[in-house]
Amino acid sequence: MQSAFQHALQQLAQPANQNALTQLSRGIEREGLRITANGHLAQTGHPEALGATLTHPYITTDYAENLLEFITPVAHSIEQTLAQLTDIHSYTYQHLGDELLWPLSMPCVVGAAEDIQIARYGSSHSGRMKTLYRRGLTYRYGGAMQIIAGVHYNFSLPTQLWQSLAAQQQQSADTTFISAGYLGLIRNYKRVCWLIPYLFGASPALCQSFLQHTEGTIALEKHATGTLYRPYGTSLRMSDLGYTNKEQADLAISYNSISEYVAGLRSAISTPSKQFASIGVKVDGEYHQLNSNILQIENEFYSTIRPKRVSQGGETPTQALERGGIEYIEVRALDVNPFSPIGITADQIRLLDMLLLYCLLQPSPDMSKAEQQQTERNFNRVVLDGRNPRLTLLHNDHERPLADWLEELFADFQAIAQVLDQAHGGDAYQQVIAEQYRAVLNPELTLSGQVMRILTEQNIDNGRFGMQLARHYRQQLQKPLSFYSIEQFEQWSQQSWAQQQQREAQDQNTSFDDYLQDYFRKACCASPECRDAWRPA
Repeated sequence: MQSAFQHALQQLAQPANQNALTQLSRGIEREGLRITANGHLAQTGHPEALGATLTHPYITTDYAENLLEFITPVAHSIEQTLAQLTDIHSYTYQHLGDELLWPLSMPCVVGAAEDIQIARYGSSHSGRMKTLYRRGLTYRYGGAMQIIAGVHYNFSLPTQLWQSLAAQQQQSADTTFISAGYLGLIRNYKRVCWLIPYLFGASPALCQSFLQHTEGTIALEKHATGTLYRPYGTSLRMSDLGYTNKEQADLAISYNSISEYVAGLRSAISTPSKQFASIGVKVDGEYHQLNSNILQIENEFYSTIRPKRVSQGGETPTQALERGGIEYIEVRALDVNPFSPIGITADQIRLLDMLLLYCLLQPSPDMSKAEQQQTERNFNRVVLDGRNPRLTLLHNDHERPLADWLEELFADFQAIAQVLDQAHGGDAYQQVIAEQYRAVLNPELTLSGQVMRILTEQNIDNGRFGMQLARHYRQQLQKPLSFYSIEQFEQWSQQSWAQQQQREAQDQNTSFDDYLQDYFRKACCASPECRDAWRPA
């Protein structure tokens, strides 16, 4: 298997592929809570000057009205992507008044459940559906889980690299080959994605106020300041206390083929759930959720990675995959980095590049349900106890020391770093390996270890730590834009409001009930034109 990896890497290292290796496509989605000057959840509406959240290309909201989401367009340069993300932050701060952006994944001062306001997207059918979907999440899992913030990393390879890999295997770089390649990447990612919470998990502690809004049962210790923490924890965001869904635990959506992946998701959005049926769908004339199935829509599937394709009008995500295959992948396991004003750094991006190329180039056999469950147990072990120097993980049905597996991964990453540095010039990727390898040797140098060291050495609680960073980053981000212009943001805002109003006008003469029924009838079919029968649940 190692020789197959080396052979594939040598193929990418060919002089003809040097330029293509600089054309990796990336995009960032960063979530961040708006908070008041004293650290409570902001109760104000989304600032009008930032545009309509339904239609703005770069500034929207996720679950809550105060949970901002910043989206960068596809770019090939890491520096460009970070400059774009920085400008989005800076422009947003110009319209937040005295509010701040919370710099941690786990929220802190969470008062009553009513303080968590579901995001509003206007009166169009699509806007109402987005809000209703979030109302369903509230009834199903509670609102607090939905105000946890993360960072998503979107990644894809240029056509030339796919052509090179296909030629090596004497195949054509068609949609089938590319999709199979991305699925192989995803399977290998599932096998080793515990590396992300190990290195970049940054939520080992949380505020006590959060626990009143969760049903998680993880054992925590109390810091002298009152903050709750897991001694060797890395990412409570990804634990049973955070961004998980017990109802989905047995789904085991397969990544062995697009058809299996799509079938698994379609089954979940059409299979009734006894638990969610007790909530009701339309109660006394008011919707409580979109339906009472295991998933309301495909986006409710909480996975650490997703295969993606940009949808065309009328398509669901799975229909887009069936139409054109996998276009890119979305990594969803990243905590907000508290040591960056924008939640992610160039070094993290470079490490993710190497991890994803490793997952692509290594042989990737199909994954059984049993193996997939094993990978999820490994991930959970690292989430809860990743900094334990004696931690072991299951590998080929045997317990293996985490430190030993890390050494093996970093040896392969070093080979990838050399190829990438040769293409880009310089030694940026190899410098990342050298820096992150220090965290392999000493778990306390990981992001979670750094957070716990600060809390302990400065004897401060999680809330004070977050507020210090939030105030510092507010000052740091109040600077002139470097990539975009104020005029561009103002134009995007105006266009987004016009587009939302256009949608609302178009929907005035049709029924929202009919819109939902038509949506779910199509969602269970292979194309927007499908008219197969759909039984609402």
